[in-house]
Amino acid sequence: HFTFQEYFRRMEKRSDWGEPMTALLGAFEAQLRYGLASIGGKDSMSGSFNEIHVPPTLVSFAVDMAKADDIITPEFKKAGNRLALVRIEKDDNDLPVYDSVLETSRKLYRLVKEKKIVSSEVLDIRGVIPAALIMGFGNGLGVKITGVTKTNDLFTATPGDVLLEITDDFDPALLPGCNVIGEITDDGKCTVECEGKEWSVSISDAFDAWKGKLEPVYRTRTAAADAEVDISLYKGTSVYVCKNKVAKPTVFIPVFPGTNCEYDTEKAFRRAGADVNIMVFKNRDAADITESTAAFEKAIDSAQIVMFPGGFSAGDEPDGSAKFFATAFRQEKIKEAVQRLLSERDGLVLGICNGFQAMIKLGLVPNGDITGQTEDSPTLTFNTIGRHISRMAYLKVISDKSPWFAGIRPGEVYVNPASHGEGRFVAPESVIKELVKNGQIATCYCDPEGRVSMDDRWNINGSFYAVEGITSPDGRCLGKMCHSERIGDGVAKNITGSQDMKIFESGVNYFR
Repeated sequence: HFTFQEYFRRMEKRSDWGEPMTALLGAFEAQLRYGLASIGGKDSMSGSFNEIHVPPTLVSFAVDMAKADDIITPEFKKAGNRLALVRIEKDDNDLPVYDSVLETSRKLYRLVKEKKIVSSEVLDIRGVIPAALIMGFGNGLGVKITGVTKTNDLFTATPGDVLLEITDDFDPALLPGCNVIGEITDDGKCTVECEGKEWSVSISDAFDAWKGKLEPVYRTRTAAADAEVDISLYKGTSVYVCKNKVAKPTVFIPVFPGTNCEYDTEKAFRRAGADVNIMVFKNRDAADITESTAAFEKAIDSAQIVMFPGGFSAGDEPDGSAKFFATAFRQEKIKEAVQRLLSERDGLVLGICNGFQAMIKLGLVPNGDITGQTEDSPTLTFNTIGRHISRMAYLKVISDKSPWFAGIRPGEVYVNPASHGEGRFVAPESVIKELVKNGQIATCYCDPEGRVSMDDRWNINGSFYAVEGITSPDGRCLGKMCHSERIGDGVAKNITGSQDMKIFESGVNYFR
């Protein structure tokens, strides 16, 4: 389906209405000819300030559903594959010939399902070369283009045309308007032979230029040092053993307004073999809070694991992340239920992202009990770039002290998604060294080779000693920032590296 958003000047006189009317008629024509409806969009926004007006703009987003195995990503996959350009058929007014475009699209989809097309990028006003560079960014692969006769054709605006990375068994004759124009290379360059000349540009240089335009506005880097962090691996001789075994442990997941990771977490625990009880903390009035407090106490007493999920509980207000989350668990009845879980039933507690923030504020990490914080306690504060981070992060396992890490070993490297605005771990150096000594530093941010560093390409939020996760002294309480629950078929398919830290399986097996 389509969804539209438009930007036009303020409608001050009758003639001003011609621009949005033309755009909407064109959009309506496209819907009729493609046989696709628009399912909504954003209302018109005035783009005028005094005598300054925005260019008339209609933005269309296309939304569809498909099986994950039938979806391809833009980045080049393999050196030796060929690069093909598909020109869609257009009429004398440079508008698409809709029937022809639909037929081409159907053939493209079939060839993608047959794995003969492995990556693609749709051209826009920038032309072939910028699209080819974008395809090179993901894996750093290059391309040599030899099949375009005129240099201008490499930069001509041809919206709707498509670049394809195709395999050896792809027959270009199967697609109207399809021509092979080059080959994927492993030299990290975009090289062009055209009109008797050859020129090239480094993929990495192009990537830096592409990012650099907006770097002063939306920073991705800081001035952080790139020195490696000297943090030794901890290989404990004893891991806490559960004495209260159960065949199928129950996990209690508390949900607060703003929590958004409970379903991913539930799925991960159920896949690992646990029962899951999700309960929303209602807070519309005093009666709701009293009722929720009693319900939470009962749920904790019936569980073996308490899991604090990610999100933005209460919008990270008042005054910082997870405050409301932590306040609720300081209620005497809930606090005592958690203490019974830990002291009487050998229970486990896990917190990820917003849940880690709550555990820090409660004192469950690093203290192993609901103690609150002191001036010297570790905390999680704003990322060094000053805004929210959403990206993949590499993590090195530092300690095997925790039952949550029974399925992995110190030194192993994993990659998980990060999504947070306040994930920077800070603490006095003396406290961090004590955590290291006790084996309570669970994981650190690192590069793909496992080097723990303050380089903010890898230490994504500027955490002291690149700390990503810590545990209680006995390892039964684990808090970490990156989303280990966001794994499964079709998730982060174009990411290299091991993603499953086996946290959920380890937590469930601890009770068996």
